[in-house]
Amino acid sequence: MIEMIAPNPSGRLFKLQKKLISQTGKAIEYYNMIEDGDRVMVCVSGGKDSYTLLSILIALQKRAPINFEIIAMNLDQKQPGFPAQTLPNFFKKYQVPFHIVTEDTYSIVKEKVPIGKITCPLCSRLRRGIIYKTAKDLKISKIALGHHKNDIVETFFMNMFHGSKLKAMPPKLLSDDKQSIVIRPLAFCEERDIEKFSNAMNFPIIPCNLCGSQENLERQNIKKMLNAWEKKNPGRISNIFKSLTNIELSHLADNNLFNFKGLIKDDTTQVDAVLKKIIEIEKL
Repeated sequence: MIEMIAPNPSGRLFKLQKKLISQTGKAIEYYNMIEDGDRVMVCVSGGKDSYTLLSILIALQKRAPINFEIIAMNLDQKQPGFPAQTLPNFFKKYQVPFHIVTEDTYSIVKEKVPIGKITCPLCSRLRRGIIYKTAKDLKISKIALGHHKNDIVETFFMNMFHGSKLKAMPPKLLSDDKQSIVIRPLAFCEERDIEKFSNAMNFPIIPCNLCGSQENLERQNIKKMLNAWEKKNPGRISNIFKSLTNIELSHLADNNLFNFKGLIKDDTTQVDAVLKKIIEIEKL
């Protein structure tokens, strides 16, 4: 595979790439995402995140002390006007092994979801099932997705506001059927850095015509809320993400995870105080 380099590289771009490589490497190491001998299937949709993920993993592959394979995978969902040759040509240009899966999920989603309703939930379920099946067929050990820090924080608020759950996107996940391990190597990376890198690299971006035009998606509202917070208080998104890695179960309210009913007082401090007083009296 050929490492991806921008057409007109600059010192600023190299610095940004180095930052993304460092953050991705730290996430991989922290969560033990990739191990020696792994076959990593990188899901490439044609968006800025998945292009960046593929680029950074190729760079890390050349630097890592372990050996692992990279196979790019794209799901052609038969959306009208989808440029079917864009990704194959891109993969061939950089000599990336790839696998294209063609499934007409577009027609299914359009048939099942009423006009005006959000298509993402059904589309995601269909896409996830196809990805898992493909990973099994290709004997893949890890499935790499391009979600980043902002995606994880946004999902946290989505689940809290609409699902009444403290739940986000985990950096590493075992599928429900226990047959696939999903990893998100860009978990420590910020969307603004990814966007700058993608623009500088001039990746051939493919828009999602199925759901990308739904401007009223609740996720977009949450993104606007978080961006407003970040503008007023820089670093807030990173602080929220850090909180997801630093959880105090005793200071939440889930009786299934912490035994609030069984709490009892610890009288040892009182006993220690009495013993200390007795010792002081004896010294007198």
